[in-house]
Amino acid sequence: MADKNCAGNVLKIAGAIILPNVGGVVNGKITRNHIKNWYEHLNFPSFRPPNWLFAPVWTSLYAGMGYGSYLVWRDGGGFSGEAQLPLIAYGTQLALNWAWTPIFFGQHNIKGGLVDIVALTAAAGACGVLFYRVNKTAGLLFVPYMAWLGFATALNYAMLKLNPEKKEERSEQPSTSSAERKQN
Repeated sequence: MADKNCAGNVLKIAGAIILPNVGGVVNGKITRNHIKNWYEHLNFPSFRPPNWLFAPVWTSLYAGMGYGSYLVWRDGGGFSGEAQLPLIAYGTQLALNWAWTPIFFGQHNIKGGLVDIVALTAAAGACGVLFYRVNKTAGLLFVPYMAWLGFATALNYAMLKLNPEKKEERSEQPSTSSAERKQN
């Protein structure tokens, strides 16, 4: 019986770790589709890390938050116990996390990405605090995530400043000057 419980726990842990990484895989494809034709043509701050660093960092952060969600689910009574609010916060921050890539890369919207990442950082901070109240290890797993989000927010902000969005061009006809109106 103990082996069955152990196997069941391993599957639950694996599922919790895989879930956030699914969004990472999907968003990795979106990112790769926009690196050459858009991202590489932007201006970058001096502190931008190399592109190859993002995938392993996000994979480890997703694994940590996923394991933390399992600990909260386990220790907080599942989806209906004391874990309910922390897991709602987890889902919220995960949705905001997954939304950043389609906004920033998919829509080429640096400002929209900044708005999203600021909201994400606030939601992730709240989630980390709520996790900590249920399971200290789960809350502490959010510390590296919060550090990375702080860095990523600074990077997003710097990119916005270095790549000001062009104002929409108006497609109206040029207005007639007052001298031309007097002639008519």
